[in-house]
Amino acid sequence: MRIEQARENKVKKKRNRFIYRSAILVLLVIAVAYALVANLNKDKAIYSVGDEAPDFQLNQVNDHNELKTVRLSDFRGKGVMLNFWGTWCKPCESEMPYMQKLYPEYKEKGIEIIAVNLDATEFVVDQFINKYNLTFPIPHDTKDQVRDLYKVGPIPSTFFISSEGKIVEVVNGALTLERLEGYLQKIEPSES
Repeated sequence: MRIEQARENKVKKKRNRFIYRSAILVLLVIAVAYALVANLNKDKAIYSVGDEAPDFQLNQVNDHNELKTVRLSDFRGKGVMLNFWGTWCKPCESEMPYMQKLYPEYKEKGIEIIAVNLDATEFVVDQFINKYNLTFPIPHDTKDQVRDLYKVGPIPSTFFISSEGKIVEVVNGALTLERLEGYLQKIEPSES
């Protein structure tokens, strides 16, 4: 009788293990399927030359500029250099003086430079702005909203946008004075 009962217990344990393992397998299959579907539906838009530049609004850091908030759509009709940078980034730091040098001249020609800062604190950004006496708009992207919107990876990254709001050029890496001026000339609004 005991042998018979031991066999029944063994069969029950095997059946319970099979049910338990099957349930776990079904849950894993559902989780994998959900992850695949969620990944396929994710926004994977990477903006490139010819695309409409997506609009955004950020708060201004720079005291040398009269703007309180910066919204890309407010610059429609002007060429825009949209630069993503951080104070810790040495290549970013090297191109800032070039941007400031060209800013007054190209602002008169209808081009705006917007340097979106990716630092965590405004204090560090303020010190950097004062060090280089930067006068172009410098909005602060504290939550990486615009960085994520534009799918910016390494910095500095720069988008040159036409007066019609189309991306004309995307440059990853620091710009020399000559290259910067060449790209600014490409987005200069035409006289109507």
